[in-house]
Amino acid sequence: MKTNNIYSALFGLSVGDALGVPVEFKDRSYFKRFPVKDMMEYGVHHQPKGTWSDDSSLTFCLAESLCKTYDINDIGQKFVKWRNEEIWTPHGKVFDIGISTNHAIHSIQKGIKPILAGGTSEMDNGNGSLMRILPLLFYIKDFNIEKRFDIIKDVSSITHAHMRSVLACFIYLEYGRNILNGKDKWKAYTKMQAEVNIFLNTNAVCSQKEMNIFHKILENKIGDYDVQVLYNLKESEIGSSGYVIDSLEASFWCVLNSKSFKETVLKAVNLGRDTDTTGAIAGGLAGLIYGFEAIPKDWINVLSRKEDISELCDKFSKKYKY
Repeated sequence: MKTNNIYSALFGLSVGDALGVPVEFKDRSYFKRFPVKDMMEYGVHHQPKGTWSDDSSLTFCLAESLCKTYDINDIGQKFVKWRNEEIWTPHGKVFDIGISTNHAIHSIQKGIKPILAGGTSEMDNGNGSLMRILPLLFYIKDFNIEKRFDIIKDVSSITHAHMRSVLACFIYLEYGRNILNGKDKWKAYTKMQAEVNIFLNTNAVCSQKEMNIFHKILENKIGDYDVQVLYNLKESEIGSSGYVIDSLEASFWCVLNSKSFKETVLKAVNLGRDTDTTGAIAGGLAGLIYGFEAIPKDWINVLSRKEDISELCDKFSKKYKY
């Protein structure tokens, strides 16, 4: 198996996802007594060990579509096939799907263009586009920031079109891009902050209100760098619900407060509530930061459809010359 950043990102995401599936929805107090330390089986969704959720399914659908070309309609149709024909399911059955994502896929099936299918209200800011956006990084990485933003906006909007969800995806991928370009996790963060702030202040893409919602991520300080307060927050100040801001803040907090892939994803899952998604979002970044070899082999070995994931990584790598 020839591994690279694509392997690191996709396996990192799906491993983090699978760690969280058995304990999804459990409150943080539960994990103080029974912390997740390893892959588990059954639990909340009664699934075998190594089972990933819709987070990974839709991530793999996006990656598979990008193996051909960038086509927003094809991506939308892949999502429809996942829900209806159960492609890219871990065991041949969809067992978890978000309300907004389900509604958007239903709209696409009725003939609505994918770019218009996502919810646009303030209530449509679950983490359903953030959890699946990572493969887009490898397509947009060499474009200018304006084009990167426009493409991210379109792909998020398939299921989540509100600017808050779009900005969360944008910030996440801008950080990932800096990691991909060889920056360590701290310098990648400071660079992301600077570039995103400049972009938002010079392009009228959103209101000041929406920009302010990201203040924990885009302001203040970390260590010796001119960064922010997020790193220094206590665990009790970090949310872990399905709200996109909670998911983004929690994932960055776990990445910046950990020193290994394993520590990052276990910290993410043990925050509780939306455990699979926080694990997936943080796991994708941790994979990029620490590399495929840092992911525990016994976790990879029990991962559902790991051979299919490897084959997808090979196709994706060939397309984007990794």
